[in-house]
Amino acid sequence: MVARIYRPAKTAMQSGRGKTKRWVLDYEPESPRMIEPLMGYNSSQDMNGQIRVHFETREDAIAYAKAHGIAYRIIEPKERKTNTMAYADNFRFDRQIPWTH
Repeated sequence: MVARIYRPAKTAMQSGRGKTKRWVLDYEPESPRMIEPLMGYNSSQDMNGQIRVHFETREDAIAYAKAHGIAYRIIEPKERKTNTMAYADNFRFDRQIPWTH
């Protein structure tokens, strides 16, 4: 039973960075999901897949895992690169890429 400690990425359905600042501890699946034959729902025998614990810092999540004897794996977040420029920069005369109509 190995737990993942990570900071979730921004979803494609949101423009802001909400719910990306807190760290999450959840368990990796131990068994694959099955299709329930009667209704066709996805089901699993793994009850730890329902547990998700949120923490303010990575150190808090690590301390929780160590205190409860949980083996863990840390997934470092990838920082996003931003290219800050003004709208007026689209019309500069010294652009590297020439602008045409």
